[in-house]
Amino acid sequence: MPIHEKSLIRPENITTHDKLVIDGVDVSGHWSTFIESRAITDYNEAMEEEIAALPGGEHIHRCWQCGSCTNSCTVHAIEPRFNPRYWIYLIRTGMESELLRDKDIIWQCVSCNKCTYACPRDVEPEGVMKATAHWLELKGHVPESPSMTFDKIFTEEIVKHGKIEDTKVLMKFMQRTKQPLLQDWVVQIGRNIAMRLPVKWGLKSAWSFVFHPKTRGWKRAQGAIQDYIIEKEAEQKKALGLTIPSPRPSRGEG
Repeated sequence: MPIHEKSLIRPENITTHDKLVIDGVDVSGHWSTFIESRAITDYNEAMEEEIAALPGGEHIHRCWQCGSCTNSCTVHAIEPRFNPRYWIYLIRTGMESELLRDKDIIWQCVSCNKCTYACPRDVEPEGVMKATAHWLELKGHVPESPSMTFDKIFTEEIVKHGKIEDTKVLMKFMQRTKQPLLQDWVVQIGRNIAMRLPVKWGLKSAWSFVFHPKTRGWKRAQGAIQDYIIEKEAEQKKALGLTIPSPRPSRGEG
């Protein structure tokens, strides 16, 4: 699956000599533009399996590099470096160090799913992008993103209570991401809720925030969900060769 796109040649790999004469012929400037040769020796042969072990990456093996995903991508239209087809190619060929050169933009997927609708092989590229972003965080290549923090908090609340309380989720998210709670947009939302929604709804929300009732009969379901989470995390640990800490509450808590 060779790549023959000029846009994929990184600027730092291109050299131009202002003054160069070869066998008496002046090839200075544009004519002396070369692509630096390099040998890649640090292949990660398990990289495709690692991505496939994470949610969303299960069908990466189906890709045949047609480029429909990148061609339809919302982000690629404004940021040409965002190239799902190329990254899938790097993953499948185990070129980890090359993929890491784009680690700061892979997370920019907006989940519009245009790529998934366009893909003729049902690769579900949007899922692959999310799995790749997750992989980068689990492997320690990038810090945990705010979206990953939110996902963890949301999961913790569901596992613990069987339901979520929006205000509590927001407060925990602000605390863990070290953001001030009284931001302008938060205050504005609170003001709109207080002015427009029924008093009965406000009292009910306040009650849920303080006491956070569980879903009826939740304890048995809670145990099954926790067992499932343990099983899936064990699969990920085995595939990635990692020890992944689990922030969820212990089984049967509260």
